[in-house]
Amino acid sequence: MRRTLTIAAASCVATLMLAPPAMARWRPPQHLTWYMQLTGHVNYTLPVQAYDLDGFDTSAARVRALHAAGKRVICYIDVGTWENWRPDAGEFPRSVLGRGNGWPGERWLDIRRLSVLEPIMTRRFEMCKRKGFDAVDPDNIDGFSNHTGFPLTAHEQLVYDEWVAREVHSLGMAVFQKNDLSQALQLEPYFDGVVDEQCNQYRECGLLRPYLKAAKPVLNIEYDLTPRRFCAADNGTGIMGARMNLALNGALFEPCWSRAQRAG
Repeated sequence: MRRTLTIAAASCVATLMLAPPAMARWRPPQHLTWYMQLTGHVNYTLPVQAYDLDGFDTSAARVRALHAAGKRVICYIDVGTWENWRPDAGEFPRSVLGRGNGWPGERWLDIRRLSVLEPIMTRRFEMCKRKGFDAVDPDNIDGFSNHTGFPLTAHEQLVYDEWVAREVHSLGMAVFQKNDLSQALQLEPYFDGVVDEQCNQYRECGLLRPYLKAAKPVLNIEYDLTPRRFCAADNGTGIMGARMNLALNGALFEPCWSRAQRAG
């Protein structure tokens, strides 16, 4: 029997029909040109598709300006170490702070303490979302392979890393795996790409094959090797490599894809 819509039901249908579709999560392309800088005066006019910038220090207005220029913006956030200069540093109880990781003011986190860390990290991801970032670059998700002061296992690291990916996705942003290449095969289904450091220097680039096979971007930074020692290899395998300086302050940027374009 045909039913007549009530006024309220008809109104709901009309609203649904008029409402714009939800924005789809960014799916980063495999050959993504990119630039990363965490300190210093940033050059926002580089011919790249994406900028990887500090989530706390980058304003929503800056993200909007980059979007207006046709750029994607990645939110650098530390999820594996505590940084004593961050505005939320006081939210971390001392019991989750481990050994220093070699950088002034940074200490490894006990990633087993999910009930403590997850709410803090969720607030950080929500900050990225509010500012309009397209993706998150969650640093230091490889504590289990370092001297953290905690007996972390590879499985515990996977649990934490996979939670990070799911939480970022739930907020509508893409997420990159940051290092932890030994577990790339297990993590690839959860992440949209990789931001790696020095895979050529440490002869680990082969571990990134799961992402390359899945046509996801592999963004590699080399600090010590000159471009002539790694760019041919990166370009040949589809890795988006670049040489930068360790401080990531903009003093050095030599992208491999520019060399490939000149060679072509």
